[in-house]
Amino acid sequence: QVQLVESGGGLVQAGGSLRLSCVNSGRPFSKYVMGWFRQAPGKEREFVAGITNYGTKTYYPDSVKGRFTISRDNTKNTVYLQMNSLKPEDTAVYYCAADDSGVVLTTAAPYDYWGQGTQVTVSS
Repeated sequence: QVQLVESGGGLVQAGGSLRLSCVNSGRPFSKYVMGWFRQAPGKEREFVAGITNYGTKTYYPDSVKGRFTISRDNTKNTVYLQMNSLKPEDTAVYYCAADDSGVVLTTAAPYDYWGQGTQVTVSS
C-alpha cells in the first residue's frame, strides 16, 4: 500500500515562503508522477503543480506560475513544493498525490494515492 506523508505547512505572512515535502512509500519512487493540489473551505480541490517521473517536466496553473516550484529527489523518495511570494488566497490544505500512469494530469480524480494534507495559512 502506497502512503504519502506531507510536511512543512504552517502560518506565514503575505510575501513569505514555505517549502512543503511529501515522502512516498511506493517503490520505485520513479514509477510515479507526482502532483500537488490544494483545497480551500467551500472550494473544489485545485491542481497547483505536477512533475514527471524523473523531473524532466513540470506543470503549473497560471495562478501559481512563477511563484511555486515543484521538484523531486528520487534518491529520497520525496517531492517538494517551494512556495514563494505567498498571498492570502494561497491559504488552503495542500495535498500531494501520486499516480503510476506516466502522465501528469491536472485534475484530482485520476490520482490513485493521496496524502493526509498539510495546512498552509497566509496572513495579510
